[in-house]
Amino acid sequence: MIKSYRGLIADGAIDTIPLHTNDGKTGYKIVKFELFPFKPGQESVENVVTVHKILPTASTSAIEVNFNDNTLLAAATFHESHSDARIDDQVSIFDNEVFNQDIYVTHTDTIGATPVNYYMELEQISLTEDQALIAIVKNLRNEQ
Repeated sequence: MIKSYRGLIADGAIDTIPLHTNDGKTGYKIVKFELFPFKPGQESVENVVTVHKILPTASTSAIEVNFNDNTLLAAATFHESHSDARIDDQVSIFDNEVFNQDIYVTHTDTIGATPVNYYMELEQISLTEDQALIAIVKNLRNEQ
C-alpha cells in the first residue's frame, strides 16, 4: 500500500510525519519525493528540503546536506528564477531504507524566506518481529 503526505513548509521549519506504531511492525520506505513552488513564477527561490529519521537539532540546517549522515533519508532541491519564470532545476534523492518511526522534514530557502510545498509517497511494508526490532535498534543508535 502507498501512503502519501503533502504539506507547505515554512523556511526554517521542521514538519513531523507521524508513522510510529505500538508494535513497530509497520515499516515504510520513500518511493517518491517532490517539491513544488508556493508561488509559481512569482518569486526567485532556492529551496533545500531534507527528510531525517530523527528530529534534527537546532544546529542542523537543511542547507547542509551530508550524505554520510546516517539519519538522512531524502534530500531535494528546487530552484526557480523569477526573471525568466521557469523551473531551472529540481533534484530529489532518497534512500531505499525501511523505517518504522516518525520522520522529520526540514526546509531552507537559501536566497529568501519563501515556503515550499512537498509531496512524499511512502510504501507501507509489514515487518516481522525481528525486522521491527532491527528498525527500532537502528533508530535508537541514531539518537545517540
